[in-house]
Amino acid sequence: GQQLAQMDDRELAQAVEDGVVFARVAPAQKLRLVEALQSKGEIVAMTGDGVNDAPALRQADIGVAMGGAGTDVAREAADMLLTDDNFASIEAAVEEGRTVYQNLRKAIAFILPVNGGESMTILISALLARDLPILSLQVLWLNMVNSVAMTVPLAFEPKSEGVMQQPPRNPREPLISGKLLKRILAISVFNWILIFGFFEGVRQNTGDVTLARTMAIQALVAARIVYLLSISHLGKAIALLIRGRRVSISGTKAIALGILAAVVLQIVFSQWSVMNNLFATAPLNLNQWLICLLPALPMIPLAILVNWIDRPE
Repeated sequence: GQQLAQMDDRELAQAVEDGVVFARVAPAQKLRLVEALQSKGEIVAMTGDGVNDAPALRQADIGVAMGGAGTDVAREAADMLLTDDNFASIEAAVEEGRTVYQNLRKAIAFILPVNGGESMTILISALLARDLPILSLQVLWLNMVNSVAMTVPLAFEPKSEGVMQQPPRNPREPLISGKLLKRILAISVFNWILIFGFFEGVRQNTGDVTLARTMAIQALVAARIVYLLSISHLGKAIALLIRGRRVSISGTKAIALGILAAVVLQIVFSQWSVMNNLFATAPLNLNQWLICLLPALPMIPLAILVNWIDRPE
């Protein structure tokens, strides 16, 4: 503390980079230390429990006060309270926050390309004055039922291995980064080609527009399931098992149930006469179902490519 008192702002800014421990500092010096670190572009957390800590707690990017032993002034100035007064809780909070943020990015990376492909299909078909490959009510089914069944489980994805070994992300980085945008565009274009191509191919071969729409939707869902696996822990576990490595599949039950629910719903969507009348779909035979699974194959290398561009974890 005595040494810090003799430093000007420039010398202090250098000291905060070189020093590791600052002992016997006065309350005003705590505030100067926080400001010096922030002047270097650092994101600063400050812990404290006394009245004298309040200015530094307020100035820090995140002030952490003791919820039990801390004074009322310190608790009011802080952004977060440690109810158990245990510093290890900070690490647990950071880990939880990183996992939530990661799962949020996964949900965005999954649902936006789906909507993008459907939107492109409808827009381009309308501009070209062609029959819509997917009707508006069918889009509503895909977004409100099928997508929800597979997107919600992403929120329950377990933490990734090494999540705390990753460097801190830049807080100024947008949620939809450039890499994530490239992923969204690539999958959206693939979905558009899939829907449009399947619809036109089946319609020209059979002359049945209703059947063509139904098969296009089922093919889209099949590719969507592969894409979901590529960004989830379940898909990672399956890939490691194929390589002969022992892995834990704990925490993947939600994704598995979501995929199972989506498959059951799609079977009902096309095979139940009531749904045929409601959504203008047609029942499929075994050969047609197998044909609808074909788009899952090109989705595999595409998913590997976009995962290389934009890592899901």
